[in-house]
Formats: sequence, structure tokens, C-alpha cells
Amino acid sequence: MSDAGPLLRTPLYDLHVASGGRMVPFAGYEMPVQFPPGIMAEHLHARSAAGLFDVSHMGQIILRPRSGNTADAALALERLVPVDVLGLGEGRQRYAFFTNEHGGILDDLMIANRGDHLLLVVNAACKAEDEAHLRASLSDSCEVEVLADRALLALQGPQAEAVLGRLDPKAAEMRFMDVADLVLAGIACVVSRSGYTGEDGFEISLPAVDVAVVAEALLADHRVLPIGLGARDSLRLEAGLCLYGADLDTGTTPVEAGLEWAMQKVRRTGGARAGGFPGADAILRQLEEGAARRRVGLRPEGRAPVRGGAALFAAVEGGAQIGVVTSGAFGPSIEGPVAMGYVETALSSPGSTVFAELRGKRVPVAVTPLPFVPNRYKR
Repeated sequence: MSDAGPLLRTPLYDLHVASGGRMVPFAGYEMPVQFPPGIMAEHLHARSAAGLFDVSHMGQIILRPRSGNTADAALALERLVPVDVLGLGEGRQRYAFFTNEHGGILDDLMIANRGDHLLLVVNAACKAEDEAHLRASLSDSCEVEVLADRALLALQGPQAEAVLGRLDPKAAEMRFMDVADLVLAGIACVVSRSGYTGEDGFEISLPAVDVAVVAEALLADHRVLPIGLGARDSLRLEAGLCLYGADLDTGTTPVEAGLEWAMQKVRRTGGARAGGFPGADAILRQLEEGAARRRVGLRPEGRAPVRGGAALFAAVEGGAQIGVVTSGAFGPSIEGPVAMGYVETALSSPGSTVFAELRGKRVPVAVTPLPFVPNRYKR
């Protein structure tokens, strides 16, 4: 049991156990951290073939305009996110984040335009707060519907298109961030060409009662292995992707996190729909003037990972703390430790050297561009 009560299970719990998954508590759920091949093998398999991830613990929420016009739902949602939702075309998806009045990030999410509604995918640990936030802020113009009866799978890796294309050839026609209706193993699914590994791949929303049928059909392909949370974390870290609760939180702004790319010109100062979201003054000012600290990639010397929470310093001895590591692990693809963290902006240039405190000793860490492994999205 967790502190908050009994752990929940996704509809694939029995399949995970039958597959030898080692189950651990995560975001209120019992989830597989690894399968018999182990984290290293699972990671490398997802980079070279295809990995299947159960992400059914994440939240799926529909935002349906009361007017019947999806543009009204898009404009309403823009009151909560600094992102161009109105310009998101039907059948397309976009990364976004909810912000607070100080410009901090409440959660990051994906938004898909499904024609007559918007489909949001939010983090498991935040989904109750996100639902309450949406209901409190947008109920005047939108119906908020939580899809508690839906599951979510992710198929990731260079063989993902070929694997999914055997079940529905339309998968091959999709570009990065496209969203389409596919039929997989006889089940109607909503599929986006996206993921959380830096690899080409797909995320598949489908009825919870049918998810085992589709998962087993995918796992029947010799190119697919089930992947646990351990490899999911090292894959996303090598791809330079943020984990909410580690690299992002309510005290971190999008500019500090290096997420300017997700805030389109139309929402920035001088844009047609500039501002109007929580924390706009702080975020727009940082977009113009910069932030005092920045998220950076970090490559520790040696082979020992530097974990989240490690303090960063400018010198090997003395001086005040200048930053903190927020995520760290061994990167199997590059055969060395990788990490992300925040440092003072003056020390954020690639090539700078800072020092991480590791078991009472400071070790050199090179500030490095992100991602550590080039992404392979199908654009």
C-alpha cells in the first residue's frame, strides 16, 4: 500500500505478472520496472527494434465545447496554457503545459485536435488536480470528461512503423504528431505518432477492456519486447525529455526548463493572442530577458551515475551551490552516465565544467547539449 491508500492496477497487470515483470509502486499504481531481459537489454532493444510500454496509468481527458465549435474549446484552453491551441489542426497533436500564477509548471501534457473535441493526455500523478483545474476554469465553455475506461500503450523504436503497419497499414502514412483512427487486432484505436523515447513510435489509446488483445497482438511480433519503467526513464533521459516531478515542477518556469520551442509566436509578446494564461507576466518577461537558471545536459566523468538531488558547484572545492541535478542514470546507448539539471545561466553554455557532489566528493561534470542521443522522429 502507498501512503495514499491501496495501489491501483492498470488493465495489463495480469499480463505484466505473467510476463515476469517486477512490479513496483509508481504514481499510485503497481507498474513493471523491468522484465526478465533487464533494464539495459530493454533499453537497447527499444533503440534497435521496438518496445511496448504500458502507460495506462496516465490520464486521458476530453474537452468538448458546449457551443459545438472546437475553436471555442481551443480558445478556452489557451487561458490555461501558453501554447497555440487554436492553430492546432484537426488530426494533429501538440506538447503543452499548465502554468500557475508565478509561471511555474503545474503539469505537462499532450493536446490532440480530434475534430469535434480536444483530447488531453496528462501525467498520472497530476491527473486528479488537472481535472479539477479544468473543471474550475473551463466549465463555463467546455464539458470535461475523464476517460477512466481507456488504456494507453506506447510502441517505440525504429521497427515500430513496420510492426504497427502489419495490423493497420495506415500507420505508415502518419507523420510525427499526427493523430488518426486505426483498427488494431479488430479494435478501434486512437493513435498518435509520438512517444517519450526520442525514437519513432506511436501511442495508442483504446478501450481498457480490449487493451490485452492489442498488447498481445503486438508482443506476438518477434521484434517487440515489453519494456518497464526503468528503461523508459533511461530512454527519455537520453532523449533530453523532462519528467514531471523531477525536471519540472511548480517552481520551474518553461523558460528555465528550455521549453521556449513549445510557446509559439502567436502567444508571445506582440503575437495575435499574446498572454492571457497564468503567469504570463513572468514567462513573457523571461522570454524577452532570459532566466537566471537553465536546464542543461550533464555528462559526469567516469561511469558512476549522478542521481537527481545531487548538488552542483562551480569549483572542486568551496563556493556556494550553483545548481542541482534533477535526473540522472546510466545511458546504455552512449555507454556512460547522463543527467539533467539546472545551473546558473552564466554556467549553462555547452563545454562548461561544473562539479556534482557524489558520496561526499565533488566529481567533474561537463555541461552538454541535449538530447544525448539524436531523436529519430518521422517528420
